[in-house]
Amino acid sequence: MATSAMPTRDDFAALLNESLGGENEGFEGRVVKGTVTAIENDLAVIDVGLKSEGRVPLREFAAPGQKAELNVGDEVEVFVDRVENHNGEAMLSRDRARREAAWDKLETEYSAGNRVDGVIFGRVKGGFTVDLGGAVAFLPGSQVDIRPVRDVGPLMDQAMPFQILKMDRRRGNIVVSRRAILEETRAEQRSGLIQSLAEGQVIEGVVKNITDYGAFVDLGGIDGLLHVTDLSYKRINHPSEMINIGDTVRVQIIRINKDTQRISLGMKQLESDPWEGAQAKYPINGVFRGRVTNITEYGAFVELEAGIEGLVHVSEMSWTKKNVHPGKIVSTSQEVDVSILEVDEEKRRISLGLKQAQANPWAEFAEKHPVGTEVEGEVKNATEFGLFIGLEGDVDGMVHMSDIAWGVSGEEALALHHKGETVKAVVLDVDVEKERISLGMKQLERGGVAAGGGASAGGAGGAGGVKKNDIVTVTVLNVQDGGLDVQVGDDGPTGFIKRTDLGRDRDEQRPERFQVGQKFDAMVSGFDRSKKPNFSIKAMQIAEEKQAVAQYGSSDSGASLGDILGEALKQKNS
Repeated sequence: MATSAMPTRDDFAALLNESLGGENEGFEGRVVKGTVTAIENDLAVIDVGLKSEGRVPLREFAAPGQKAELNVGDEVEVFVDRVENHNGEAMLSRDRARREAAWDKLETEYSAGNRVDGVIFGRVKGGFTVDLGGAVAFLPGSQVDIRPVRDVGPLMDQAMPFQILKMDRRRGNIVVSRRAILEETRAEQRSGLIQSLAEGQVIEGVVKNITDYGAFVDLGGIDGLLHVTDLSYKRINHPSEMINIGDTVRVQIIRINKDTQRISLGMKQLESDPWEGAQAKYPINGVFRGRVTNITEYGAFVELEAGIEGLVHVSEMSWTKKNVHPGKIVSTSQEVDVSILEVDEEKRRISLGLKQAQANPWAEFAEKHPVGTEVEGEVKNATEFGLFIGLEGDVDGMVHMSDIAWGVSGEEALALHHKGETVKAVVLDVDVEKERISLGMKQLERGGVAAGGGASAGGAGGAGGVKKNDIVTVTVLNVQDGGLDVQVGDDGPTGFIKRTDLGRDRDEQRPERFQVGQKFDAMVSGFDRSKKPNFSIKAMQIAEEKQAVAQYGSSDSGASLGDILGEALKQKNS
């Protein structure tokens, strides 16, 4: 009996390759067609012509989030990972089959620049995963929408178009964008919508987003910016004070830039402008009541009515409080009376004064305390040149060091008093415009100014009873580079002789030729702002010369000036 040789493993492989398309084509790693022979639990049993069948999970036959629709007898394409595993079963994959087919299709669409359909089915770091008909792509978070999306839930498991940005089959990498599709669609809509809009047009829109600087309003496919300054004529700190997301608002188109496709909107433009006729409503020096809306380092803003605010500069806030922060004088929401200083309708500015709406304490003091009035107050400050005394009405008066005491130098007089001490003084002068009050303390002692007295330009009674042009005997109290401090008599008023008034000749104008305690005659040449007398030897010499010439002859008659003065001197000594 003849026997035939048993087939070898190589013979079997050759026969198998032949049945699957040729001996040169491998079976593994290919997409083949198979028939569903059974469905067991969540697995589909598929026969692809191998010695054993393979099992594939049903979920691989369904799109993300959907149920698989598969029946026995259906013909499907699967990918053969291995002909058989350790259990002798074929290792099949529907996902790999779909992926290979999808990659072929996606490469074609990518080369043509076409859109592809996909489904967002998962979230990963930095973005989301998208199923593109079997191939898995990465969708960056920045490419989901035109604006940041907080909740992607409504977009999950929904079929939608995507644009492929980058793909690498060797690495299995695909990056897609939904934002590119939306921007393209939006650009088409915007272009058409902008052509139908015009500046000045009044339309309705829906508030989509609110920021610190304004709100974005959807005008039906295109967004416009409603800036916070165009919400209302009155001060708005944040748009949410007037509108909310989702509100339907009526706006006017202020400006359209067709190149950048940007639209500026306004709501206040639909209201009447409160600045019209502001100059007539708010006349200069008029006093009105307003509310403090904002405080800055340079002043405070006061709302006179809705939409009209004025600035009270820090210099116009108080008569007496200087160099202080406005917040220490007024507070936000406080109602105050203000005076209108200036109105500029064109620039929409109103300058206000807070102190002008109140009584001027310097004028009140001058009215209640005329020159010569005795006052009492506390020493607020002592400086190198005098004392500042706190007076009625929260004003200060200054006592110059030369008006503190008789018979002592200014420095010695300053040392006699200290801060916080209560002292008495007499009013010497009040300058309301410059907000200055001059006081004297020594005038209350002997030799001082009598009540209601004071020097005048016309030579009326002056300090210590001396008058302008009087010739008096003075005593040197102090020698300075600029002149001499002198005193009339032993207890009379003190004054000053400037260097240039020490004589007619330059040699005589040297303070060092005088000594403390030396006595000589001088003329009262005038009084300073504090009614303190000024003396002049030069003026006295000129006056004596004129008097001698008038009495004893003229140099034109042949007599010399020496003859005339010599004769006058003889008459004076005889």
